[in-house]
Amino acid sequence: MRHQIMTASKAEPATIRDVARSTNLSVASVSRALNGHSNVRPDTRARVIEAAERLGYVPNAAARSLSLARSHAVGVVLPDLHGEFFSEIVRGMDRVASEKGYQLLLSNMHADATMAAHAMSAMRGRVDGLIVMAPQLSYELLQKTLPASLPVVMINSPQGTGHSNLRIDNAQGARMTVEHLLATGRTAIVHIAGAQDNIDGHERRAGFEAAMATLAPHLPARVIEGDFLEATGTRIVAQLLADGAHFDAIHAANDMMALGALMALRDAGVVVPDDVAVTGFDDIPLARYMALTTVRVDLAGVGARAVSALLQTIEDADARHDSAMIKPELVVRGTTAPVIAPTMR
Repeated sequence: MRHQIMTASKAEPATIRDVARSTNLSVASVSRALNGHSNVRPDTRARVIEAAERLGYVPNAAARSLSLARSHAVGVVLPDLHGEFFSEIVRGMDRVASEKGYQLLLSNMHADATMAAHAMSAMRGRVDGLIVMAPQLSYELLQKTLPASLPVVMINSPQGTGHSNLRIDNAQGARMTVEHLLATGRTAIVHIAGAQDNIDGHERRAGFEAAMATLAPHLPARVIEGDFLEATGTRIVAQLLADGAHFDAIHAANDMMALGALMALRDAGVVVPDDVAVTGFDDIPLARYMALTTVRVDLAGVGARAVSALLQTIEDADARHDSAMIKPELVVRGTTAPVIAPTMR
């Protein structure tokens, strides 16, 4: 008589489908719950975790990585990588990316449309999402250039692209500065403008002109074209002084041109702020050391917020777009108000 030999087989390990059947949820919902997505209700998450533990389901990290096709890298495309303005933004980005286990891949476009297209194209297949700061590119060009296959968050870029867009309220910042200068008795204010093909440059100039027209229509509102560079601020103010121009305040479109203006004034023996007041915009770290009155933008905070918004979109394609106007604040320092020496006891 033959004996049928039965071999005991190991029970198959539980799969995510087993957890889905047990909880009467979709595989996608179970995956979101186990991966900590913010759009899962706490009671649902608890139910999924309980079922996974009861069934002995252990997520396969390697399989999960392959299924998600994640590189855990974020691409960042900026107009430039030089200077404190951009380094502060990147510092905020890096803080959040590091906390979340992501790397940053940086590239610049040097304010050139062709290079912008190349920079964004080079990111495809290497990153999970893209942060783009393109204040000098048009809406039409962005629509052609932005990769449709990647989640994207914009910073200070034209509106209407359909992506999250964090913008600085440049008009409000310019108005606050004009109000402050007028309150200190300035009557001949010169605005050194940023590049006019740049959103920040255009909006800060328009904000200055609008504020002067509203608050002091009887006063001249002189505008001189600049480009955000320190050397330009120095050159323009040196030329004003050489020409014998009458002015008692420099309203620069960014801190670097304001610092250049300060150098030219001090080299010429002009007393700041007694003879000429100087204001900037952005509040880069160097502005604090130079006691520059400026419009503070939390640049590191902008970078951090951009990465947070992008990672949320990467984790959940249906996440709400975080488009917002970032409100600046005026920081008054020694270039518009005399520094008061401490009282000796």
